[in-house]
Amino acid sequence: MKTLYRTTATAWGGRLGHVESADGRFTADLSMPADMGGDDGPGTNPEQLFAAGYAACFHNALRTVARRRRVDVTDSAVSVTIGLSGGGEDGFHLAATIEAEIPGVEDTLGQELLEAAHERCPYSRATRGNIPAEIRLVSSE
Repeated sequence: MKTLYRTTATAWGGRLGHVESADGRFTADLSMPADMGGDDGPGTNPEQLFAAGYAACFHNALRTVARRRRVDVTDSAVSVTIGLSGGGEDGFHLAATIEAEIPGVEDTLGQELLEAAHERCPYSRATRGNIPAEIRLVSSE
């Protein structure tokens, strides 16, 4: 399979450090959330970065699936919540909750679109079977 795009990011200092893309277009300081014993500083964290990337990718998959079915999802939005649990002897574990608002689309069709997007999204495909993922259509009202 031909690689369409490749990028590299480097981290220094782990969860209390800094991340930057090789091209310098993305740069962020990292802080550990208080819930994890950190100082809840002003930086972001790996879970927020993962949630943002997953949400953008999933929304693009939803838009692609909808366009192919000639369904207007112009005002739709996708939110991804990433949960981190564990920390015992077997380490940490991730879980994802994907929520989408699709105004003007009937619930049954909206859920079908979400399921199709979940099959198409590279993030969903990469994590399938590795982390639990819940997909929910939420009301925009």
